[in-house]
Amino acid sequence: MQKIKILLGITGSIAAYKAAFLCRAFIKEEADVKVIMTHSAGQFISPLTFSTLSKHPVYIDIMDNNSWNNHVELGLWADAMIIAPATANTIARMANGISDNMLLACYLSAKCPVFIAPAMDLDMWKHPSTKRNLETLTEYGNHIIPVGHGELASGLVGDGRMAEPIDIQRFLKKHYEAKLSLTGKHFLITAGPTIEAIDPVRFMGNRSTGKMGISIAENLAMKGAKVDLVLGPTNLRPSIQSIEVHHVQSAEDMYNVSHKIFKKTDGAILAAAVADYKPKKYSDKKIKKKDHTGHLNLELERTEDIAASLGKIKTKDQILVGFALETNDEKVNALSKLTRKNFDFIVLNSLQDLGAGFGEGTNKVTIIYSKDKALEFDVKSKSEVADDIVKEIVGFFVGS
Repeated sequence: MQKIKILLGITGSIAAYKAAFLCRAFIKEEADVKVIMTHSAGQFISPLTFSTLSKHPVYIDIMDNNSWNNHVELGLWADAMIIAPATANTIARMANGISDNMLLACYLSAKCPVFIAPAMDLDMWKHPSTKRNLETLTEYGNHIIPVGHGELASGLVGDGRMAEPIDIQRFLKKHYEAKLSLTGKHFLITAGPTIEAIDPVRFMGNRSTGKMGISIAENLAMKGAKVDLVLGPTNLRPSIQSIEVHHVQSAEDMYNVSHKIFKKTDGAILAAAVADYKPKKYSDKKIKKKDHTGHLNLELERTEDIAASLGKIKTKDQILVGFALETNDEKVNALSKLTRKNFDFIVLNSLQDLGAGFGEGTNKVTIIYSKDKALEFDVKSKSEVADDIVKEIVGFFVGS
């Protein structure tokens, strides 16, 4: 934590007193801490406590003594923003982009990882709206620190306690230890659909948005890796500027760019939904209905198999990860693909599973290494699924 710049946000909860211990713990580790408090937080603990501990003024209002506290500047200053405690009210505002105080304005301006330590009573914690808001914040890329279990301010016993300062500190340490675990590594990611032109107007395509592949690329980049993202036609873009994006249209385009990059990498994760077929003949003029009295017969031919071709040339020091989206005989088909394409592991998801498939904010996957080794996961946000996949990739390179 040494020299990490931390923006600590404190909201109106009885757990606000714990934030003083958290602030002190960060400072003892030589982190630079600046504190933002909501007005209601000041009813539980004095801002003077935090200005004394942090050796910085405490920010409460955007306007203070006829001067402007620059929330954008604070958001850019921080290496990490931690909101502890985060009340149900603040979590709801964050999830819905409401900016009616200094803390929320800084959150919306932050370019760094954001960590949220919820604190609320049992019924509030269990309420569907709270769960939905936390899921939304996770989809946005925020990190939710698990709540504790115990006696609450109401006298109830259950979940909802803010994590203890030492647990929050450990959570951040683990994040930063893992963050650079792939420094020096270089990966190729394919993502999104491909489109195969029929004529200047029409094309064949699929419903892939590229969100899963982009999430994996972002996760790898956050862990210090160099990332080349070969991205099919989609309006989504990665949020991390260090990711080099190569925009392609067709399966042939993706094949050519992927082969150009792959030999220089430590591996590839092939998350794109690549077309298996393309029109055998391309019409350079728009095909008119009047030219056909009956059905239009469109002859198709196979596209180049990117995964299989990379599998043939990969070395023992490279990792190759594939995806299988299936509708039936899921595991059998995935195992066949795993072997034929020389994958180190394959990520299986089924359109039969609720929450999986194209256009969803979530996914439900099974990571398969062999017939006898598979890791099954529950429905998660795609950013959480990306984290599960990247953990397996990190494991591949341990000791290398």
